[in-house]
Amino acid sequence: MSEDPGGAAYRIEDLAHRSGATVRTIRAYQDRGLLPRPERRGRANVYANAHLSRLRQIADLLDRGYTLASIKELLEAWDAGRGLGGVLGLVAEVDGPWTDEQAARMSRAELDERFGGRQDDAAVADAVELGVLEPVPGDEDSFLVPSPQELAAAAELHRAGVPLSAISAHLRELRGQVEHIASRFLEFTTEHVFARYLGERPPSDTEAAEAASLVRRLRPLAQQTVDAELARAMRTFATRHLRQHLAKDEPPEPRKEMRTVEVPTETMRAMERLVGMDRAAEFIALAAEREVRCRTLDRLAASHVKTNIVDETP
Repeated sequence: MSEDPGGAAYRIEDLAHRSGATVRTIRAYQDRGLLPRPERRGRANVYANAHLSRLRQIADLLDRGYTLASIKELLEAWDAGRGLGGVLGLVAEVDGPWTDEQAARMSRAELDERFGGRQDDAAVADAVELGVLEPVPGDEDSFLVPSPQELAAAAELHRAGVPLSAISAHLRELRGQVEHIASRFLEFTTEHVFARYLGERPPSDTEAAEAASLVRRLRPLAQQTVDAELARAMRTFATRHLRQHLAKDEPPEPRKEMRTVEVPTETMRAMERLVGMDRAAEFIALAAEREVRCRTLDRLAASHVKTNIVDETP
């Protein structure tokens, strides 16, 4: 940490007040080597502007998701002259918006009108829980809409006759599946693209700038791929669905009740390695069905043996 040019002097209580950290936190940072010890002047411990700057750096890195151990490594790199600019630029790139869509503000009256003109407090609470709506502090009659497109899609489905509760349930199911896709895409790009930047030491400014550039280039690829695959799947299944309902000589296949089942991540990865990502769900369903059939056969066989024993008893 560089020398303080301003010559400001703070007691620990003053430093805590200016930085927003507690006295206990400041002392804990000192014990962990994140914050240099204060200067001793007579009987008093004196802190400088450099300490205040360091506390603000730590708070910013914590907000960005770094652990204290990682922050210590980054700050040591900074003190050694390697710089934090590239790393913080990379973090800013990852933390930046992943869509061009702009959030909008909407009053409660506008929201009610969009969904048929009837107030539905339960549906609004559900939308807030899902993050489709965000309350505006100090204004109980307004909401921030992070994705106006998503809200517009929900409104269109509601006008088509879909209950709001069904829309919320569908979004929860869809979100889980999309989060799995996002996680797999990040694992894929980390393994094949970003692994060289994620070694034991923090990346240099040049390496961090290269990684940030790659993030900008790869950012749209996930959405483009999902859009293309969704369009392909919708075309395939919509055509099949329509043919089933228009067929006159044979009834459509009965619709199977579907349930969402949570599968441990490691189990899912093992299935994907075994049969491929696009067949993993089918493999698990067939394996479960086979297990049910085997147990049914076992029960039938056991019942038959028991009946024979009773019949042969003198």
